[in-house]
Amino acid sequence: MPNLIKLRAEDGHELRAYRADPSGSVRGAVVVLQEIFGVNRYIRDVCDRLAAEGYVAIAPALFDRQVRDFETGYTPEDVEKARGVMMELDWSAVLLDIDAAAAAVQDAGPVAVIGFCMGGSLAFLAATRLDRFEAAVCYYGRRIVEFADETPKVPTLMHFGEQDATIPLSDVEQVRQQRPDCEIHLYPADHGFDCDQRNAFEPDSAKRAWQRTLTWLERAFTAGD
Repeated sequence: MPNLIKLRAEDGHELRAYRADPSGSVRGAVVVLQEIFGVNRYIRDVCDRLAAEGYVAIAPALFDRQVRDFETGYTPEDVEKARGVMMELDWSAVLLDIDAAAAAVQDAGPVAVIGFCMGGSLAFLAATRLDRFEAAVCYYGRRIVEFADETPKVPTLMHFGEQDATIPLSDVEQVRQQRPDCEIHLYPADHGFDCDQRNAFEPDSAKRAWQRTLTWLERAFTAGD
């Protein structure tokens, strides 16, 4: 049953998180990292989809340090508002919030991290700088190229859109060159192609990326069995 819970980061900051639990047996847990639009209906739906696959899913409210309970849609006004909050983000502090979310679900078994847009970049950083994860999946993380010299500690999968104007293909190629240890896939789609609330939603690409994501999680979680 999905519900809102409270988390406490290592530095004492309290934040909210959306949690969805499987109705049956549990295969592990996944920390879901938001776009700049907060833990909105789309991110909650990602959690619900993962719960339906047997994973405890938790999405921490990563903007709570700036604006409590921030959530928007995808209008131009929403984008402008969300970007303003993102510009104030302390990424080092946010990693503490991500770590707190992982700690909250680690009793479910192995934990992975999945992020979208801003969350995709944060998922990569979580894979390189935190120690709680067994796998990472990064959807169209624009800033991954800035951190590509850092080595993930866990198997890391990336999804990018070939038509993404915010992430040049030259950036994707640079990440591919610097991170041959990561698996990278390109899709005939724009930025945000997984989100069915965006105009950029591309169902075929979203389906293929999701299936690869589920396979990635299953492979990573069963590797130590």
